[in-house]
Amino acid sequence: MNTRRAFSSALAWPGAPLALASAALFGASTPLAKLLLGQGVDPWLLAGLLYMGSGLGLGLALAGRRALRLPAEAPLRRADAPWLALVVLAGGVAGPLLLMIGLAATPAPAAALLLNLEGLATMAIAWVAFRENVDRRLLAGAAAILAGALVLSWQGGSGTGGLGLGALAIAGACAAWGVDNNLTRKLSAADPAQIAAIKGLAAGAVNLALALARGAQLPALPTIAVAGAVGFLGYGVSLALYVLALRHLGAARTGAYFATAPFLGAGLALVIFQTSPSIQLAAAAVLMGAGVWLHLTEQHAHEHEHAALEHEHRHVHDAHHQHAHAAGDPPGEPHTHRHVHAPLRHTHPHYPDLHHRHGHGAG
Repeated sequence: MNTRRAFSSALAWPGAPLALASAALFGASTPLAKLLLGQGVDPWLLAGLLYMGSGLGLGLALAGRRALRLPAEAPLRRADAPWLALVVLAGGVAGPLLLMIGLAATPAPAAALLLNLEGLATMAIAWVAFRENVDRRLLAGAAAILAGALVLSWQGGSGTGGLGLGALAIAGACAAWGVDNNLTRKLSAADPAQIAAIKGLAAGAVNLALALARGAQLPALPTIAVAGAVGFLGYGVSLALYVLALRHLGAARTGAYFATAPFLGAGLALVIFQTSPSIQLAAAAVLMGAGVWLHLTEQHAHEHEHAALEHEHRHVHDAHHQHAHAAGDPPGEPHTHRHVHAPLRHTHPHYPDLHHRHGHGAG
């Protein structure tokens, strides 16, 4: 049992801490965004301010990294442009807009816990569309999370068959982010700060332009500054950490770890808005907590084959990176350059990271 736990701990590092840190930052941003909406900020305008703060903040961070000559990541290439455009559309425009609409009509603790659906949507898309391996343990966890979300969003007697419109809008945001997360998986070898900065600037500009065209008024400068800070941490830094986690864990499992975000958001919302937890909220938290625990304790090991592969990303010379170097390749480790993986067959615990996106047999 101790050996099993040791394997699990080694397997989860560093992907799990990265995903959990991303979840913590995003979870905290939800009740803070609710607070800004309560001050009369237009939902569409707030979505733009959050993403613009994310893009500007990460742009400054990138400039500082270059000035300090910190280790580089692989840059985005021209072939990445279509994937990046879809990421911006799904995750930078549709997702935040639906979330702001949902937050305006949903109590903050319930809204925070409903965001667990993002992990479920991410896993379902990864399983069905991208063929990531999903075992019974992950499916059982997904069922528990879905049950908790249904308990939380149920409003008896409403005009939508018991589901509030705010809850449906948040569910739509989660579906959009599920698409976004799986598309971002295609870009996870590239610089996560560059991805998040471009997404933030593009999505922020689009949302701000649409909000102002609809007649929304910019709030006072202090409110703009607060929204920008929330966006930088809760959307920008969180997304950069998420991309790094995708590199190590794949989309389904990163989404599972990220499902811890709503619990932090709900707890912070109870403090900010001085709300007493309800039986409904407690029941949903228990169901969702059980689902997250099942996800966090999943393991995966079997004999597998690596096909020949050529790509570019930041790496060290571990078991999967035994390659020769050309004269112009950077010295020291970690470093970034285009490299070739020779075919390899072996057995070890693994997740569907950059080097383990292989098929699985019936056994």
